Amino acid sequence: MNQTQQKEYSRKAAQYQQLALPITQNIEIAEDEPVFVANAQLEELDYRKLYKAYSPKGRKSAAEPRIMFKLLVYGYMCGIYSTRKLEQACRKNIDFIWLLQGERVPDHTSFARFRSGKAKDAIEDLFYQFVRRLWEEEEIEYEEVFIDGTRMESMANRYTFVWRKSVTRQLAKVKEKARELFYQYGGEGNLTVGKLQALAKSLVPEGGEMVHGTGRRKPFWQRQYEEIDRLVVRWKKYERQLFEMGCHRNSLSKTDKDATFMRMKEDHMGNGQLKPAYNVQLAVNSEYITGVAAFSNCTDSGTLIPFLNHIQRMQGRSYRDIVADAGYESVGNYLYLASRGQNCYIKPTNYQTRKTRKYCEQLWRAENMRYLEDEDCFVCAAGRKLRFYRSCSQESNGVVTTYNYYQCDQCTGCPVRKQCTKSQNPDFRKEVKICEEFAQHRAQAHENLLTERGVLLRMNRSIQVEGAFGVLKSDRQFKRFLMRGKTNISLELFLLCLAFDLDKYCSKLRQDRRKTHLFRSKKSRYL
Repeated sequence: MNQTQQKEYSRKAAQYQQLALPITQNIEIAEDEPVFVANAQLEELDYRKLYKAYSPKGRKSAAEPRIMFKLLVYGYMCGIYSTRKLEQACRKNIDFIWLLQGERVPDHTSFARFRSGKAKDAIEDLFYQFVRRLWEEEEIEYEEVFIDGTRMESMANRYTFVWRKSVTRQLAKVKEKARELFYQYGGEGNLTVGKLQALAKSLVPEGGEMVHGTGRRKPFWQRQYEEIDRLVVRWKKYERQLFEMGCHRNSLSKTDKDATFMRMKEDHMGNGQLKPAYNVQLAVNSEYITGVAAFSNCTDSGTLIPFLNHIQRMQGRSYRDIVADAGYESVGNYLYLASRGQNCYIKPTNYQTRKTRKYCEQLWRAENMRYLEDEDCFVCAAGRKLRFYRSCSQESNGVVTTYNYYQCDQCTGCPVRKQCTKSQNPDFRKEVKICEEFAQHRAQAHENLLTERGVLLRMNRSIQVEGAFGVLKSDRQFKRFLMRGKTNISLELFLLCLAFDLDKYCSKLRQDRRKTHLFRSKKSRYL
């Protein structure tokens, strides 16, 4: 019986299994395909700033920076964030091969170097170039902007964090121990790190040699020197950590010093998971992301002013209506928007609770007391007057606010005392603190939200900006940054948001919804 030999089998199989395409074969991509639309839009951008980020000296890149940028953006459109998977897609995926335009396939290290943060300013400029292009095509308008934030986990290890309170306490202990040794070994004057180091050097005798290792072989002066040196090292380390935290941060990660520890989603036990993360802020207009920034600040209220300033600086124009949720309410933000002539649609923190019966029955609240303007006093539920007796001013982040204090003349024998206060002091007198600027602007914001346009903007905020976060974190599964440092994660955000805008542009083009800006409520559709 004749048997097929290995050589014959391999030769015959190769004739049928090897598929050869002619090198001159053109790849046809339909004009309505996302890769075609994205390539056409990205071709209109100015890449001079990107090319300046690359030196003409040295080894030439596998592909041009312009093509590398397109590949990364389209990879983010497809949900591909790994550089190794991007390299694999460039070898096997027909869309990526078409984007390469005959260039060599970049390896994963080339993509990693491109995304390392050196071209952060250039990619940020390309993102805002596309935003301006959307405005030229009337895809967006500078009427309203929807702002919201989310906490996105850092790549840092959650077990490598330090807290300001702990660092401050340890630094105080180090200083106390150093002060004790400083005066014990003959130091004079006020204690400083420089004087402590000089004292340690003075303990070393002329010609003295350090003995390495442990045990009794070390001379007494070396043990003194090493004890002071350890204190100096710890002193400098704690001061450096406090400096890196700055004035507004309460924690620091050793592996990602820009990240702040925030309380993330609750675990199965109902406890909030504490992880290193960034506060990512998005500005959405006409369903497109028109502004993005990452902050180490945990609170949204502290990010609104710098975020709006950044958007105006990059876009060259400001929005008329600012729409945000209750987390952005503060007297500083109210005064900032009023000074710029922008309409405030910030939801007050008591917007929902003030509608409840429990809130209305809380007699101790100033909102539930009657105010007599001619006498400048409040009247409580028992009919007693709380008169103005002092005022003070406070400055925070350059904003000066004034607080007025009103106090009751006599609370003894009040029939509603138990409902008004828990104090057992018989001489207690009810006091309320009022910030006039905050109360006025909160009332105006509440009035704006109750108008027909306010209801429409409030509905669109929940659809557009919260929908954008839902797409990025749930649909695209981008829940954690791939790189460390604020510069690197900002570059990731620009690529991610540009990919989102291109995908939204393709979707509107496919659904024939171009130049639409707001979703209309169901009631207005049937009017």
